Parts: sequence; C-alpha cells; structure tokens
Amino acid sequence: MTADDVEQVYPLETRLFPEDAWPRDMFEAEVAQTDTRRYWVAEADGRVVGYAGMMCVLPIADVQTIAVVPEFEGRGIGTALLEAMIGESRARGADNLLLEVREDNPRAQQLYTRHGFEQIHVRRNYYPGGVSALIMELRLA
Repeated sequence: MTADDVEQVYPLETRLFPEDAWPRDMFEAEVAQTDTRRYWVAEADGRVVGYAGMMCVLPIADVQTIAVVPEFEGRGIGTALLEAMIGESRARGADNLLLEVREDNPRAQQLYTRHGFEQIHVRRNYYPGGVSALIMELRLA
C-alpha cells in the first residue's frame, strides 16, 4: 500500500468497519512508517478489494488490520494478505505474530486457526457495542 492507495482504502474502511473505522490520516501515518510497518492492497480490475497491514517492533509483530470486501470473499485474498504478513514478520526476525479478532467473527477466526494461530487471551468489551476481542498468536521462532 502506498499513500496514493489510501484514496481507495479509506472508503472501504468506513464501509467495512462503520463503528470503528480508522481515520484517514491514521492510514497515511501508518503507510509512511516503513521502518516498523508494512501495508498491502489486493486489487481486481484496477480497484482495491482488500488490504492489510502489520507493525513489527522486535521481538513482536502485530496485525494492525486485514479486510476484504464481501463480494470478493472466498477467493483466497484474505489468505494471501495474511501469508504476506506472516512472511514479512519472519523476514524481519519476529518471534511471534499477534492479532485481535472480534469474537463474533468466526470466518476470520477460522482463517487464523488454519494458519496456526492460537487464542491466548480475551479482551472484554474491546470493540464498539461491547464485543470482546480474542487475542491470537502465531509463534514464528
């Protein structure tokens, strides 16, 4: 993802996460921090249909965001984005990769479990509406 991609990513963010969308300037700041962050977009027919980003401050890497527009789910885009983050985490020398996932999002949980993530904790009332977050970890070392 580049700063130019934020033009397409931000409207998707507000559509996909209406209650807790990141502000546009947060995306711009994240993309600019290449020393500790890495962001990707997935495109189809010249438009962004998915995006993901991670932060790595050794020894830990953390999934910051991952999203695929509903009409493109089930095509392996989320898997490709997650695998890119896993590969980047390993390349940067992280011992583990962490993430938070809504407890009411079984599809995402299944994706993470298929890739070896294990639930290590629950953060109660983490998301708007009182939804808890499952903290999941993939050990890389």
